[in-house]
Amino acid sequence: MKVLAIDTSNEVLGVSLADDHVVLAEYMTNLRKNHSVRVMPAVQEVMVACGIKPAELDKIVVAKGPGSYTGIRIGVTIAKTMAWSLQIPLAGVSSLKLLAASGRYFDGYISPLFDARRGRIYTGLYRYENGILQTAVEDCNISSAEWGTRLSALGAPVLLIGQHVALHQAVLAEKLGDKMTVADWTLHNPRPGELARLGMDEPGAEIHTFVPNYIRLVEAEAKWLEKHKRESH
Repeated sequence: MKVLAIDTSNEVLGVSLADDHVVLAEYMTNLRKNHSVRVMPAVQEVMVACGIKPAELDKIVVAKGPGSYTGIRIGVTIAKTMAWSLQIPLAGVSSLKLLAASGRYFDGYISPLFDARRGRIYTGLYRYENGILQTAVEDCNISSAEWGTRLSALGAPVLLIGQHVALHQAVLAEKLGDKMTVADWTLHNPRPGELARLGMDEPGAEIHTFVPNYIRLVEAEAKWLEKHKRESH
């Protein structure tokens, strides 16, 4: 099975191509540049390097959020368009689960996180069981202080992973103490090869109704709903 994986949900732009259980190619950058301009050339570069034509692909996998609203939309739109035009399955994978996958050898819980501003984070809780990444707490948007309290109640080792850990590390450390471990800096970027692996066996989604997982409404949508709610009364 030839799988193309695309992640534009945060600062990292990642594209990978896997064939069954072999990662043929990975393209990854961690740059504050426009994903909309760079992602398709990255896809083309990976495909050409591997000598694989679009018609040979069996599945598209995309990181579906949470993260940057614009970034998520870019990746999901491209993935849906390719899957529809090629008539192949599309699978979405949590961007947080993708990040947590890099903590494979940690003996405890894994808490991936992205900054959600104003002291809040996008996070969830994961753990490897018999080599399979399991979800312990579903992805959520929560204050870092409250999350630290919830993690402390576990009484178990927790690995924090993600580029934005440093922004919330002091608050979380105050709650977790010596139960907290911060992943090595080389692990903070989600690997597109892991995305292909996570999505390879996921069931195909209904392409036309597949939507990103923002976790919370974008500000414009929230204001629109509030306005129309007031007008309806």
